Amino acid sequence: MGSVRKAVNSHHEINSHCLKVESLGLETFPWYRVCIWSCAFGLCIFVFQRNGSFLSVVVSSAQNAQQLHERIQSSSMDAKLEALKDLASLSRDVTFAQEFINLDGISLLTQMVESGTERYQKLQKIMKPCFGDMLSFTLTAFVELMDHGIVSWDTFSVAFIKKIASFVNKSGMDISILQRSLAILESMVLNSHDLYQKVAQEITIGQLIPHLQGTDQEIQTYTIAVINALFLKAPDERRQEMANILAQKQLRSIILTHVIRAQRAINNEMAHQLYVLQVLTFNLLEDRMMTKMDPQDQAQRDIIFELRRIAFDAESEPNNSSGSMEKRKSMYTRDYKKLGFINHVNPAMDFTQTPPGMLALDNMLYFAKHHQDAYIRIVLENSSREDKHECPFGRSSIELTKMLCEILKVGELPSETCNDFHPMFFTHDRSFEEFFCICIQLLNKTWKEMRATSEDFNKVMQVVKEQVMRALTTKPSSLDQFKCKLQNLSYTEILKIRQSERMNQEDFQSRPILELKEKIQPEILELIKQQRLNRLVEGTCFRKLNCRRRQDKFWYCRLSPNHKVLHYGDLEESPQGEVPHDSLQDKPSLLPLVSGLTPCSEVLELAFSILYDSNCQLNFIAPDKHEYCIWTDGLNALLGKDMMSELTRNDLDTLLSMEIKLRLLDLENIQIPDAPPPIPKEPSNYDFVYDCN
Repeated sequence: MGSVRKAVNSHHEINSHCLKVESLGLETFPWYRVCIWSCAFGLCIFVFQRNGSFLSVVVSSAQNAQQLHERIQSSSMDAKLEALKDLASLSRDVTFAQEFINLDGISLLTQMVESGTERYQKLQKIMKPCFGDMLSFTLTAFVELMDHGIVSWDTFSVAFIKKIASFVNKSGMDISILQRSLAILESMVLNSHDLYQKVAQEITIGQLIPHLQGTDQEIQTYTIAVINALFLKAPDERRQEMANILAQKQLRSIILTHVIRAQRAINNEMAHQLYVLQVLTFNLLEDRMMTKMDPQDQAQRDIIFELRRIAFDAESEPNNSSGSMEKRKSMYTRDYKKLGFINHVNPAMDFTQTPPGMLALDNMLYFAKHHQDAYIRIVLENSSREDKHECPFGRSSIELTKMLCEILKVGELPSETCNDFHPMFFTHDRSFEEFFCICIQLLNKTWKEMRATSEDFNKVMQVVKEQVMRALTTKPSSLDQFKCKLQNLSYTEILKIRQSERMNQEDFQSRPILELKEKIQPEILELIKQQRLNRLVEGTCFRKLNCRRRQDKFWYCRLSPNHKVLHYGDLEESPQGEVPHDSLQDKPSLLPLVSGLTPCSEVLELAFSILYDSNCQLNFIAPDKHEYCIWTDGLNALLGKDMMSELTRNDLDTLLSMEIKLRLLDLENIQIPDAPPPIPKEPSNYDFVYDCN
């Protein structure tokens, strides 16, 4: 050990050291041993490994923290900058963080932010890079230390909050400083109710908006994170007020333009923040969703009167007093029945169930006012049908609103890991109401396609839910695109999808079936391989592209019957029938396929190449995706590679499913013996002939 102590004391740097074990004579140590003792650098840890060739010497976290605590207070700008850089890096380690915090390191950093930066503001013009780096490393170290959860956020002063907020409010601030300042503000809001109030006083939505209009996605992400934090921690009575401010500042439009439709991919963190904002926005509907209608409230009853007036009496006033009271009551009852309410006499009772409560009535009124033609058409269309075949608009709207709230999880807190945001909800200020308007028209359409009666109401709702969920999974970019997706998901299409999924899942996951699949899959793959090779032998006509990309020339290529060479040649026009063999040339032996799909355009997506003779290549542009899959599969099979195309996967699934179903057919009216039949005796002689005639 004396040699180790001598080796350690001979070094004059604090960083970790690596000493060769052989030079210290430590080959006889156990597999590993950890020794701790004091040396010239304070408490050190030594780890010896028998199967390794190095001895690592690591300065203890306590000693490192002590020295960095002293170095960041140096009067030398260069030394201080280097120390803060080291501190920002080491603060990620929880052991070091605990030791540094025990030295009251957090207070030292906050003091440097509050007053230390001002000390150097006079030098900022001539030393701006140094100043920016110093503040950036200071804030980085602060963020890393606080992320360990050792120190409470409630301990910080108003002066510190104001200083951090000033970095966000100031234009032209260094990107790294701005990013860390936004991260600190978000953590303050999320981790302390008192700090939320102080931050809300220092930061306004108007001051955050410019950061969303930039091009740095990290800054945009942190900005939306701060907005989400303020939204999430705001008292219930302030959330709607904050939502109104966001609408006035056109936050939705700015996010749509500068984030969602920007010419760059949205990373996972940004997607998560957009999801959180989407959830928090929809959660504003929770209050109306959980509010029961008061049948005695005249203002609420007037909404129902307005629905009736728009549908049946658009030119009259809602409080028209002509006619006797009994006659008007009878007329109202008849109209409320046509509107599809369950309670014809007092439809206000239909909205006493929560959810969806008053939110359903709000949606109905929005639909009636903003899509009046569609509303009148649906109501009158159903009122002219037989009672059992009418689609009740009132009942449908109530159940649909409840279903949409379940799909969008209105009232639930956002998940920490989810990033499932929908771009279409950022394209309209009243996105939920427009969402409802599209879906209520879908419900009416599906009802007619199913030829449903009142007994089929729940079945229709299940189909509509499936249609909406399937359309949402495609992540339409706008409400119009969502509407188009639903048009393609008719009831007939849903039945086809259900049948296909049912066929693919019927008991096919049991162990015997999986073993059978595994056994017959090689046979199916060999069958697909032979089909691909046979198609290559038949050959294909390909178009040629010249420098002007005109596709007016053709060439033909096919595989030789012995699968050794390719024959190809130019053609004047697209062939009709088989191409004569003598019109093609014997060409190269097959060499590895080196090119694949390229996403540049619709044409190049169907391109592939074969290299031969080291520097020569044969370029293909398939006429369609099917031929592309046929040729790439066939060439890969010849080269001994797996056939990986989508066509192969589909063919394999189809053929496997068919083969398994054939093998699992029930054998009716046939008694399967428990033992194999006996082998017959040998004939007395073999002097017999079978006469084919």
